[in-house]
Amino acid sequence: MNYSFHPFAIKELDNSINYYEDKSPGLGLEFSKEVYSTIKRILQFPNAWTKISKNCRRCMTQRFPYGIIYHVKGDELYIISIMQLNRKPTDWDRFLEG
Repeated sequence: MNYSFHPFAIKELDNSINYYEDKSPGLGLEFSKEVYSTIKRILQFPNAWTKISKNCRRCMTQRFPYGIIYHVKGDELYIISIMQLNRKPTDWDRFLEG
């Protein structure tokens, strides 16, 4: 299975990495590793995580307060948001197309 990011998810990821790196050198790298570890879990078990809409699911990171919002279409995992969980729960849905 392949995966790709919505452009806003890439921006969220970059902003979060920079935020953590500013807090403590090396923490941004740890955050990015946690995100990619979570993506690997999703790829192994794409239907195992909490369904939050008809087509979307959320998998929580283990160390940081983030959820990865995604949907699967065929053999493609599409990451919609790397969502900081203190945000309004439906902020991610405005980035869906169609």
